[in-house]
Amino acid sequence: MDPAWLLERFGNQFFWVSTAIVFVECGLLFPILPGDSLLFAVGLFIANKTLHFNIVSACLILSIAAFLGNVVGYEIGRAVGTPLYERQGRFINKANFDKTHDFFDRYGAKALVLGRFVPIVRTFITVVAGVGKMERRHFFVWSGVGAVLWATGVTLAGYFLGSAFPSLKDHLEAVILLIVAVSVIPMVLEFLKHRREARRALDAA
Repeated sequence: MDPAWLLERFGNQFFWVSTAIVFVECGLLFPILPGDSLLFAVGLFIANKTLHFNIVSACLILSIAAFLGNVVGYEIGRAVGTPLYERQGRFINKANFDKTHDFFDRYGAKALVLGRFVPIVRTFITVVAGVGKMERRHFFVWSGVGAVLWATGVTLAGYFLGSAFPSLKDHLEAVILLIVAVSVIPMVLEFLKHRREARRALDAA
């Protein structure tokens, strides 16, 4: 989903389309939606006045959408429970849940904040918290912190960089590719770490 195309297609409604996508990515198990790039693009478009929206209102609404998406994902996990783990669909499958479960085990409640910045984990972490019956108040606090840091932080990054470097709007595709590359780094590091640990275990055996 190219933000420039969405802006051309929907005009000022691009903001609300982006808000809906952020909600869906955070709560309805669609891990391929481009949440990071859309948040950055919203800030960038507001900065260069292509999108007529107040930046403070935008950050507030996007943070709420991210938080509510998390709540929906949590309640789905809590209601449906472990049968979700047995699904073997294209996106909803055991491998994605296992990856997220390992992330949750490693970081505990902080995973709800850190996981915001990791693709796939961002989508499944709240469901895992729901399946595990994480205490609701605890979940709401950490999920709220994560929603604000992610939605507001990435949007403001787009806004301030767009204000400082107006030419960024002419290189949006390159910027989005960079965002995707940076967001994948944690997954690559985890993969390399697991390979090293597996190799050490094999050597020890």
